Amino acid sequence: MKGGECIFKKVAGTRREAILNSIRQENKYLAIQELHETNNYSISLLCRVANIARCSYYKWLNREKTEREKENEVLIKEMINFYEEVNGIYGYRRITMNLNHKLNKSYNHKRIYRLMRLIRLKSVIRKKKKRYVKSKPQFVVENILNREFTASRPNEKWVTDVTEFKYGYGKKAYLSAILDLYDNSIVAYAIGHRNDNQLVFKTLDLALKANS
Repeated sequence: MKGGECIFKKVAGTRREAILNSIRQENKYLAIQELHETNNYSISLLCRVANIARCSYYKWLNREKTEREKENEVLIKEMINFYEEVNGIYGYRRITMNLNHKLNKSYNHKRIYRLMRLIRLKSVIRKKKKRYVKSKPQFVVENILNREFTASRPNEKWVTDVTEFKYGYGKKAYLSAILDLYDNSIVAYAIGHRNDNQLVFKTLDLALKANS
């Protein structure tokens, strides 16, 4: 009994593999046919790319088509038409739903997905627009400097800025510096891994300490 089960499983496995191979081969033939008809690519070139003998393709092309193959051709044409109507924004599920509604059928979405992959139809992903909300500052200080970037004596006017540096694999460092507008010398600087108030306050403390 066990020997019979092993033979049955082996035969079933071989048959399953043969069916899968025939499906893959048919997909290649359909792809060649579609690319030749829609893009006018050379049959010889397409067969060479697909690693298929040209005589095998023509033998398949001139055979008597099955009802399922004829139905697939209708589905592919309807899919292309519908895809172009909606500018490619629908995926296989929405296309399946609309095809079933239009043709009054109940096609499985897996079949539609396979056919869409065959003819390289993909939904276009629309990126959401970022909405920026303008915020008003809670405190507005007086513009004392007023774009007067010259100084008559040391330590009369200081300006500060933070520069970002990238290093390693996605790591960042921040350099906070205070510059004296009198001679453009660096009064103090600090380096940290976060661009926050603490880094700025640390730089200011160093500058005050150096000039105390």
